[in-house]
Amino acid sequence: MTGLQELLAANRFYLELKLEGSDTSADATFLECQGFKRSQESIEISEVTPEKWGQANLGRFVRTKIPGGAKTENIILRRGMTGSMTFWKWFEAVESGKWAKQLRNGSLVIYDQGGQEQARFDFQNAWPVRYTAADVSAQSTDLEIEELEIAVDNFIRVK
Repeated sequence: MTGLQELLAANRFYLELKLEGSDTSADATFLECQGFKRSQESIEISEVTPEKWGQANLGRFVRTKIPGGAKTENIILRRGMTGSMTFWKWFEAVESGKWAKQLRNGSLVIYDQGGQEQARFDFQNAWPVRYTAADVSAQSTDLEIEELEIAVDNFIRVK
């Protein structure tokens, strides 16, 4: 059959994010990324039209919905913690007031089972909002997780 589209798996992704001062080609290998969400605000307008309705001598009351501004949610990135200080230094630079110079662009790329790029989402002007290190326990065998929440101005699908 022709024309069938392969469904893409959620575990075949790569997130590009190049940070200043990085000493590696990739700043992180992410285990999980959440919050890639863009929404369109709905504005409701109420008006009285000149149209007569029923027995009333007054106009008809009508509600209409129109599109308002678009909104992009924050993105949450999770990775296994390493010795790299890159994420922390980026967060620190924003915290110290140098946020305008720390804005970064990036992409989320989704691949098919053959390793070919099938979908790309670009985000612009990202900066860190929150840094979290996971709880630790002497009895745990889990990876230590580092989480970074980033604010982004825009998130669009380009492929």
